[in-house]
Amino acid sequence: MTGTITHDPPPTAGGRQGGPLIVTEDTELLDDLLRLCAAAGATPEVHHSVPVTRPSPPSAPTGTATSAAPPAPGRRTGWETAPLVLVGDDAARRVRGAVRRRGVVLVGRDQDDSGIWQRAVEIGADHVLMLPDGEQWLVDRIADVAEGVGRPALTVGVIGGRGGAGASTLACALAVTAAREGLRSLLVDADPMGGGLDVLLGGETADGLRWPAFAASRGRVGGGALEESLPELHSLRVLSWDRGDCVAVPAQAVRAVLAAARRRGGTVVVDLPRRIDDGVAEVLAQLDIGILVVPAELRAVAAAGRVAAAVGMVLRDLRVAVRGPYASGLDDREVARLLGLPLVGEVPVESGLLRATESRRPPGTPARGPLARFCRGFWERALAEADGRGGSGS
Repeated sequence: MTGTITHDPPPTAGGRQGGPLIVTEDTELLDDLLRLCAAAGATPEVHHSVPVTRPSPPSAPTGTATSAAPPAPGRRTGWETAPLVLVGDDAARRVRGAVRRRGVVLVGRDQDDSGIWQRAVEIGADHVLMLPDGEQWLVDRIADVAEGVGRPALTVGVIGGRGGAGASTLACALAVTAAREGLRSLLVDADPMGGGLDVLLGGETADGLRWPAFAASRGRVGGGALEESLPELHSLRVLSWDRGDCVAVPAQAVRAVLAAARRRGGTVVVDLPRRIDDGVAEVLAQLDIGILVVPAELRAVAAAGRVAAAVGMVLRDLRVAVRGPYASGLDDREVARLLGLPLVGEVPVESGLLRATESRRPPGTPARGPLARFCRGFWERALAEADGRGGSGS
């Protein structure tokens, strides 16, 4: 079980961070926390109470309690500099007088102890976590600081309002445009029946792992290892399907892979199927923005309404992008009004797109083409919104 008190986690810069700080004298709890840190690939600093100096030099034994002389004037302590602080419930009283900071988690074991919430407030903790229920949440959080996460990737899903709406084309163009603009970019094919985005990008024989390789994933997947294992096409990484019989990946594996992708920062674009199963629901839960691509004709709008209703049960921010030509009486604003969704804009027609795809040039490749301009405008607005919220982005 985990619970949130108030604050966001402390901001972290790019690059690898120091490990978390553990404050406890409970040896059984310490063993568990050290085990979870190891699972997340992090080396913690351990104290019995609030530390008074910076972490020990590299030559000092890791994972052992330390003590030191008072800090020099103006010198910041490990309590202030650690990217994450895990306080055992036994140590809550000993850290009451510490400087208030973000990123403090109060960890306990007694599920029936309602007083732990009061102690969390007294020490300014952001979260209350109970073991063993909250182990996976804590491993993911420790992994974030171990990998030096700043803000998670701005994650965008693209889904067709009906078959043949052009969702895969737009998803590829968005990823290609993000990569060309210098953003770390990952394109995820979440539709095993869609023919493969690696084919659309001309990379079906490229070296690297596909979805079936992750079907047995449990727990944390390393973001860096994920990125390095995937095919690199047109300056972006692609997670697609192979040509085998596997057409489903367990929801737990989907959750682990998408969480790892988001931890790398930059942008993640997901091409979504119109059917919603457990795996797709996991993807939807991690999206920042969904784009519903709708051809501007009445039957497509009716079909898109059903898709929007299903997707909207999981995804809060769903928007519509309209594709012409327009049926009589329809324009992009009217389609958005009928669906009750914010309008991203009209997806432009790009001449020669079919020939370019057949020649293995992905959608959005011409930097000055109308589709690339549309995608660039979308990213500029979406990233500005994320900056304004202090949320996802590169």
